[in-house]
Amino acid sequence: MRRQLLHAAVLTPGGQWLVQHSVEFPVQLLAGPTTMVDLSAEMQHHIRTTRNRTR
Repeated sequence: MRRQLLHAAVLTPGGQWLVQHSVEFPVQLLAGPTTMVDLSAEMQHHIRTTRNRTR
């Protein structure tokens, strides 16, 4: 959220995640913790590749 890659992420009681990339985007329902970890890995990759290009 700090780098504006994700607007909101909320864990539901059923173990699923509600994720919204920005205010304009629709809310996505992620199946569970594995999917959330995959999304986190994608965001970290994006941050690292973007940071290396600007150096």
